[in-house]
Amino acid sequence: MKKVMINYIISSDLYRFSQKKSILSIISTCKYPGFRYMLIIRLLAQMSRYNPIKLVLRFLKRRYMFKYGFQISEKTKIGPGFYIGHFGTIVINQNSEIGKNCNITHNVTIGRTNRGKLKGSPVIGDEVWIGTGSVIVGKIIIGNNVLIAPNSFVNFDVPNNSIVIGNPGKIIRKNNPTKNYINNKL
Repeated sequence: MKKVMINYIISSDLYRFSQKKSILSIISTCKYPGFRYMLIIRLLAQMSRYNPIKLVLRFLKRRYMFKYGFQISEKTKIGPGFYIGHFGTIVINQNSEIGKNCNITHNVTIGRTNRGKLKGSPVIGDEVWIGTGSVIVGKIIIGNNVLIAPNSFVNFDVPNNSIVIGNPGKIIRKNNPTKNYINNKL
């Protein structure tokens, strides 16, 4: 069961990057830094603690972390079809949760708040597009089919089918706001 699930997750990520479903096309798709990094994260999350290959994968993860600026833990719950559009600083707290078919761009922070009524990490729904320079912090819930515009600051709950714009963020309700932003969905 575990092997089938990891194959589905990796093939979903693969399809988002290359529009190919075959596991055999992984080699040609590894030219994309976001896919390469997420492949390592996905494999690390599934391996047992004492697997010798895990040491090699940890080395590669650390190398790519410095090379591309991604800081995503294998403990982070990320759904299938995760897409990193560009390399550049991306920091995601390990206690955050991200749904399926989500896009994230460079200079994004998804972080934890350590005090106050928002103490905790965000839960992000399915089909969410997060723009360049956005910051999402605190124990908040981002609904499904949400577009977070570039340079937005989000520390409040966002309902389904919405756009968040600005700093401080403003919610605009819209039907299908991620149309043509999230492609190649499985």
